[in-house]
Amino acid sequence: MSKKAYITTPIYYVNDIPHIGHAYTTIIADSLARFYRLKGYDTFFLTGTDEHGQKIEQAAAARGKSAKEYADEVSAKFKALWDDFEISYDYFIRTTDENHKLGAQKAFETMFKNGDIYKGEYEGHYCVSCETFFTDSQLINNEYCPDCGKITTLVKEESYFFRLSAYQDKLLKWYEEVDDCVMPKAKKNEVINFVKQGLRDLSITRASFDWGIKLPPFLGDSKHVLYVWLDALVNYISALGYGTDEKNFSYWPASFHLVGKDILRFHSIYWPAFLMSLNLPLPKHIAAHGWWTRNGEKMSKSKGNVVNPREVAEVYGLENFRYFLLREVPFGQDGDFSQKALIDRINSDLGNELGNLLNRIIGMSGKYNNYELISSSVLKFYKKDIDTADAILSNAESFIHELQTNKYLEEIWKVLTIANQSITLYEPWTKIKEGKLEEANAIVALSANLLAKASILFSPIMPKTAQTIAKSLGFELDTKSYEKLIINKELLDTTVITPTAPLFPRIEKELMNTPEPAIKEAKKDEQLISADKFFNSKIQVGTIIKAEPIEKSDRLLKVFVDIGEEKPRQILSAIKAYYDAKTLEGMQVCVVANLKPAKIMGFDSYGMILTAEDKNGITLITPQNLKDVGSIIK
Repeated sequence: MSKKAYITTPIYYVNDIPHIGHAYTTIIADSLARFYRLKGYDTFFLTGTDEHGQKIEQAAAARGKSAKEYADEVSAKFKALWDDFEISYDYFIRTTDENHKLGAQKAFETMFKNGDIYKGEYEGHYCVSCETFFTDSQLINNEYCPDCGKITTLVKEESYFFRLSAYQDKLLKWYEEVDDCVMPKAKKNEVINFVKQGLRDLSITRASFDWGIKLPPFLGDSKHVLYVWLDALVNYISALGYGTDEKNFSYWPASFHLVGKDILRFHSIYWPAFLMSLNLPLPKHIAAHGWWTRNGEKMSKSKGNVVNPREVAEVYGLENFRYFLLREVPFGQDGDFSQKALIDRINSDLGNELGNLLNRIIGMSGKYNNYELISSSVLKFYKKDIDTADAILSNAESFIHELQTNKYLEEIWKVLTIANQSITLYEPWTKIKEGKLEEANAIVALSANLLAKASILFSPIMPKTAQTIAKSLGFELDTKSYEKLIINKELLDTTVITPTAPLFPRIEKELMNTPEPAIKEAKKDEQLISADKFFNSKIQVGTIIKAEPIEKSDRLLKVFVDIGEEKPRQILSAIKAYYDAKTLEGMQVCVVANLKPAKIMGFDSYGMILTAEDKNGITLITPQNLKDVGSIIK
């Protein structure tokens, strides 16, 4: 019986066209699926679109279309992009598919009959943009969504509830027992902290709009539709036939659910609780990646700096784009896209180290041995180099299982470095002059074997590039070659090398139009301020006396800062994910002291602590040397 792997992306919400974040998630998932197929696993790879909910209904109405027409249009754009990107999905699911509707209704019915769903009335503040309810204490200034900042609507309606609170202890036990159930570790800790603050039962139906899946017929309650997140999460099992024929259900549980960090809570709390209610196994890994900025700035339509993945792939090449995304940023952290960084990766990593190596091998093999590659003498002269490379490649695989694709590629590139250095170090041209033909050809075969082994392992990330190299070096890029060259650490059979064109022509300048800098946009919008207006801000040095977490918030700390007044200021700061409250005592910070007081989650905040944010997260701005509390920053 073959081993199975089940890889999923989130199903993408059809409220906009695909952007770099969608491409990043999908390319990671595609690389994982290709990796498991390479290893011989029976692999099922799922992606698709999430198409129900009030936000879609409103977006469609604004365009004069039915919700289904609008969903069809946007879903088609996602599918077309993944097809053009040659994403190797096995099934593209849509939540408007009939089999998914049946699966979602079956899940609701099962949870209801298991006693986990009851009927009641819900009153709360609803954010249409986030499709989420929030309590009074969670709101910003009593009315704004704590996640997206948009205004919420007070909703009171009949609803069915899922007994999420009943699963709090079971969830905490799962987190404790399965070390890598949520990845990376820092994100798992955030989830645990949130659950420990207490879970409330979850409203899982809506009666105020129609665009959604109706409740199962046995209830006779047709005015309700399923909450969009219950509907969406069930896709992972409905795609395998849950509620219908279940022909592919042997792939469950999922090996990896890949998600963005903004939807981790739904996947790591709601979804496992639903599965527990359904008496189904839990996913093996739920992995959350970070967001992408552009040239250090948050992307937005108003700035005109949203990265269109299709444009990047068309201009710079899809394989280059795939490599950049997976090499540039550690999984879980935010990444920054810039043309300069992309061009540096193409010219340095791909052109100089990879493409140039293949060119050298082709040139030397043609010059020294009529393109014939013979590996039989490699171990005789250069066994140490082969053993070193084999050890590196064996270690590399652990990183892709941890989704650290940047480290996975770094390890593979170490082998390419060995191959390039071996040519420089052993000088086959000198061996030829000395009449040592066997040893010279062994150097060529050494570098060719190292390139072949590396190509097998980077083939999930750059499948076409690896295929071109395999064809040139005369071997098949398949599971048999993986087992032979990687697992068994063998060498290539005698073969004839086929010359090929250079893989990565050098790029000398940026090929895409760069968005105007933010300062120009500010000038256009008349957002520039005078020096006088800036100096109206009173920024003072303060010392943190103590800090404490705020219950039911995964972002905020309550910080008490001495700025030389009669008593410390109470300030709420969104630094909880980056600082432990206990470590802040005694730290000096910079405080905007003349802001109007604000009420956040029911607490008064008297000022703002200045921070700096980049792709690595948030850092407090502190004086270089200790200053008297209350010192003015000019």
